[in-house]
Amino acid sequence: MTSQVSSPAEQADEAVVGEQRKPAGEKDVRRLDRVIIRFAGDSGDGMQLTGDRFTSETASFGNDLSTLPNFPAEIRAPAGTLPGVSSFQLHFADHDILTPGDAPNVLVAMNPAALKANIGDVPRGAEIIVNTDEFTKRAMQKVGYETSPLEDGSLDGFQVHPVPLTTLTVEALKDFDLSRKDAGRSKNMFALGLLSWMYHRPTEGTERFLRTKFAKKPDIAEANITAFRAGWNFGETTEDFAVSYEVAPAATAFPPGTYRNISGNLALAYGLIAASRQADLPLYLGSYPITPASDILHELSKHKNFGVRTFQAEDEIAGIGAALGAAFGGSLAVTTTSGPGVALKSETIGLAVSLELPLVVVDIQRGGPSTGLPTKTEQADLLQAMYGRNGEAPVPVVAPRTPADCFDASLEAARIALTYRTPVFLLSDGYLANGSEPWRIPEADELPDLRVQFASGTNHTLADGTDVFWPFKRDPKTLARPWAIPGTPGLEHRIGGIEKQDGTGNISYDPANHDFMVRTRQAKVDGIAVPDLEVDDANGDARLLVLGWGSTYGPITAAVRRLRAAGQSVAQAHLRHLNPFPRNLGDVLKRYDKVVIPEMNLGQLATLIRAEYLVDAVSYNQVNGMPFKAEQLATALKEAIDG
Repeated sequence: MTSQVSSPAEQADEAVVGEQRKPAGEKDVRRLDRVIIRFAGDSGDGMQLTGDRFTSETASFGNDLSTLPNFPAEIRAPAGTLPGVSSFQLHFADHDILTPGDAPNVLVAMNPAALKANIGDVPRGAEIIVNTDEFTKRAMQKVGYETSPLEDGSLDGFQVHPVPLTTLTVEALKDFDLSRKDAGRSKNMFALGLLSWMYHRPTEGTERFLRTKFAKKPDIAEANITAFRAGWNFGETTEDFAVSYEVAPAATAFPPGTYRNISGNLALAYGLIAASRQADLPLYLGSYPITPASDILHELSKHKNFGVRTFQAEDEIAGIGAALGAAFGGSLAVTTTSGPGVALKSETIGLAVSLELPLVVVDIQRGGPSTGLPTKTEQADLLQAMYGRNGEAPVPVVAPRTPADCFDASLEAARIALTYRTPVFLLSDGYLANGSEPWRIPEADELPDLRVQFASGTNHTLADGTDVFWPFKRDPKTLARPWAIPGTPGLEHRIGGIEKQDGTGNISYDPANHDFMVRTRQAKVDGIAVPDLEVDDANGDARLLVLGWGSTYGPITAAVRRLRAAGQSVAQAHLRHLNPFPRNLGDVLKRYDKVVIPEMNLGQLATLIRAEYLVDAVSYNQVNGMPFKAEQLATALKEAIDG
């Protein structure tokens, strides 16, 4: 869903008009600057769909937003159990925000398990909407409730709204030819309608979505729309909800342009397509499905009209092998995976280093080791990306910082791969992959020119005057070797994993040549042109630098804003390029008395920084499968400032 954002001056006028609007009826309407809502229920209750629809309407309304889907790893955990709880958190505001929020202002709990799994995150005074139909004795015993939390006083500190969502939904759909069970499945749409009324969300987009989604089952579409409208009307007429809320569009948060809500994996897929168009090369994806990277394969498979070819291989090794073959054949080649798949692909990544062919390796990091926490997030693959291959096999590493930034990071990874003829790691993670935020759709002329020149003829003259093609004769600026497409007359050359002779590319076991080739491949990566690191030091007098990478950007920035609002002086810098580091990084680190590095691992970037720059960087880390909370980081950074 897209929305046009006008200039700030125009937006200011629109905001004034918006404040004057009132819904029908006499209920009180309160203006808020931001809200955090969490939908929670059984994995079969449609919480991800409900959250996604609320998010889409919020994006079309013009709010800034950030989301955090959280779902179980099991395909279908036992109904009503704690392991089966699925949730979707949305933070939306009338100003620039950076995280899905630390704690929900509103919790929608569809059953006792959802309430018990999430109540610990809900602050006192928050609103809780519970589906009372599911609070049966058996359902409560299943999650350890000896008495009903709706009756024993344990929720007295909250604003509890008991709503029989299932009963109301079934009653609303009594004219449809549906069983009670089938009708009850639309209770998530009833809840969505209620929340849409509470926060004045648009409804047309959701109704249009439902008619499209169930185009082949119009009766089901109309049943869901009826339940959705019934939820809206319930909010409008019931006395239990005496207040509704308005959160105005983000008047000055966005530059002018056309915006849409986008998830990290979708932005990454679009970035790869854009890179292939800008390079004038076909895009080839060789992949094996793995959570949380599979959405990229699903999305790219839809775009054959852009010259995209996708291959779902029988395993991870075949996926990257096919991708490397496509790179040899002249495609922009990509393989997607998560941490366990990277381990399986490591030998072929080393082959790509040896062959010096462009290849983008997308790693959507998740909790490990082994299967670990497949639906949770982590940043623990950095050292694997840096060193997880046999021999000296340097690979550039790029990391996006927000869901929308996955688009730009994809373009950057493609630029490096194509320019320097090397595999490149693109390190996203589950938090970015599944989370979403507004993204300004760029104009075509804003995208970089990624076109490359294939080798077209001989490039070396022998002592006897014969002109030949040397596949490892390098560009003196980039140290990249020629990219010769198979079948080009006169450019036949040897290919394989054994060490090559410099220049000729012939097999070579010469010790001096191997030493030279290893050092040259390292020098090529070290010489990659990356922008200098930008430092946000508002007053220029901070003694503490917070250094981050990847998806910690949002929580770190939110924490830094809190500290500055409290009068603290703190500097912030965020790395996109992790190999090679920006050339000014060493000078930046020396300017500060303390350096703190928050990471969702046990200190992997901190280890690299200490080794490279001999800086006593302090690692602040967690590996609980969830992103940092802003208040948590702000507290830790305040302690570091106080010393």
